[in-house]
Amino acid sequence: MQKRDKILILAAAIITAIAGYGTFAGFNSVALFVVAAAALVLVAMIVGQATEQLGNKMGPAATGVLQSALGNLPELFVCIFALRAGLDTVVKAALVGSILGNSVFVFGMAILFGGLKNGRQYFHSEAPKMNAVLMILAFAAMAVPSLAFYLHTPAEPNLDTLDVIVAVVLLLVFSAYLTFSIKGDKSVVPSKEQEEEGVSWSMTVTLGILAASGVAAAFVSDWFVQALTPAMDTLGINDVFAGLIIVALAGNAIENLVGIQLALKNKADYAVSVIMNSSLQIALVVYPLLILLSFFLGGAILSFVLSPLLLAALALAVLVSAFIVFDGESIWLEGVALIGLYIIIATAFWWG
Repeated sequence: MQKRDKILILAAAIITAIAGYGTFAGFNSVALFVVAAAALVLVAMIVGQATEQLGNKMGPAATGVLQSALGNLPELFVCIFALRAGLDTVVKAALVGSILGNSVFVFGMAILFGGLKNGRQYFHSEAPKMNAVLMILAFAAMAVPSLAFYLHTPAEPNLDTLDVIVAVVLLLVFSAYLTFSIKGDKSVVPSKEQEEEGVSWSMTVTLGILAASGVAAAFVSDWFVQALTPAMDTLGINDVFAGLIIVALAGNAIENLVGIQLALKNKADYAVSVIMNSSLQIALVVYPLLILLSFFLGGAILSFVLSPLLLAALALAVLVSAFIVFDGESIWLEGVALIGLYIIIATAFWWG
């Protein structure tokens, strides 16, 4: 294990301990929120490191499967605890914000910094194009319940049933995508030549750290949600903005950091894969799974029905990222435009 890995684990342990103590000792809500968010980011980074280490030992295809299963683990826990607390508006905004953050903000940052350092960057467009098409189809499926609600169609009284059917279909689509990406098209999964070089962890250490970070993610997510509402009230932040920006960025720390780092190292194929796959996993796995779980958690029932502005933001994120990946190349100016779009959308939600 490298020195930086040990420092990361130590820092995560210290910040997590402070967050836990602060929760039970009654720290100031804003201070506790900041500490819990920092702990969540650090734990997310460790989950990403452990997932990559385990995936490297099992081959590149398994790495893609593990990233799919564990890459969004912290955000999944945050959303589960938020639903139990009745914060379904925050959860909806966080899920849309994750897609928006990855497809627009993180993608823009990666293109900007990668382009400034390396010039025009090229990547194989086949896999990103497939991801983009699946994202468009996923958006279309998720938009149907919203349209049924706002247009007052005969399906409106049966929205819960419609949500369940859409969720199951999206999960089945992801299963087909997973099978195709592993068995049918190896270009979807990063190759070993693209992966980071470094000291390999032993299997025992990898599994131990992965298990410990998974447990820590669950506890930190609970503390984060407990601090969220008081902090929002103190700072005057509304539910939608908190979910769309703060929760989304904190829960996706793995993809945010890794995607930008890979672009800086001129590994455009891997960077685009990580960023695009993260959005796809939210749309095809995390959101549908939370829909189904919400019926058993004892809190708010989650729905695919989104506000018109959230629905428009989701559409923009999906379509803009699709246009950029279709030509297989990027320049830093496109990154500036994406970041500008993200700022405009975030500002529109500041008032609710």
